[in-house]
Amino acid sequence: MVIRRKPAVAGAFYEDDAESLRRRIEWSINHSLGPGAIQRARIGGLVSVIVPHAGYVYSGPIAAHSYVEIKAHYDPSTFIIMGPNHYGVGAPVAIMDDGIWETPLGDVEIDSEVAKSLINAFNDLEVDTYAFEKEHSVEVQVPFIKYLFPRSKIVPIVVWEQTIDVARRMALALKHVIGDRFSDIFFVASSDLNHYEPHDITTEKDMWVIQQILKLEPEGFLDVMERLNVSVCGFGAILTAMEYSRLQGVRHVELLKHATSGDTSTNRVETVGYASVAFYRGD
Repeated sequence: MVIRRKPAVAGAFYEDDAESLRRRIEWSINHSLGPGAIQRARIGGLVSVIVPHAGYVYSGPIAAHSYVEIKAHYDPSTFIIMGPNHYGVGAPVAIMDDGIWETPLGDVEIDSEVAKSLINAFNDLEVDTYAFEKEHSVEVQVPFIKYLFPRSKIVPIVVWEQTIDVARRMALALKHVIGDRFSDIFFVASSDLNHYEPHDITTEKDMWVIQQILKLEPEGFLDVMERLNVSVCGFGAILTAMEYSRLQGVRHVELLKHATSGDTSTNRVETVGYASVAFYRGD
């Protein structure tokens, strides 16, 4: 029997009917804060991206930068998506290795072969569908992928054991499974940045941690996050992207876009920070 994971936040974080959701994704791309028709200087060897995961009306335009950048380089057959487990339920490092994720735009299949290869490469990865039932950090990425890469499969991973050790071992597993096949299997780290502080404070705190990401300094990132109390929800996924990118010989990290929910809404008192970041080897 095929496992079918139904959307948990359709109708809340994004529209729950196909046509409205298509319009929302197009709105995100063409928004004044979105990528639109931006012509970036093309850097070769795109390895991974960091993408936010809030409601599309808040973070969609920022998230669109990463997906449009991937589209400019590749048409991957599989996306490995890693995000935080906000609810802290299920396995510490959870994966689904089989089944279908339903979206308003159509079904997206899990790449069982890639998932099982990751499990073989990282023994602490546990198959646990329960960990994904309510979690949105991976789910909100899937409609973007279905819209821009309609034939792609996914491998979903959520983590509540967010440590540098887990990040390093996950990075090694990703390097083992992906190798140089970035155009075929692509890694996405899902995380928002600072939470629920005024716009100016969130912006300042975000930029402190972003500077460490741009320098590929995982230890510095953790130090700044903890010392300045920057509430990054998916720091484990970000650490994994940094460690994996270092293993892949990344020489350039680009901040594609940063904003807060205060930029996309009228509430600038309690804001959440969002960034799209891309890692390149510069081939």
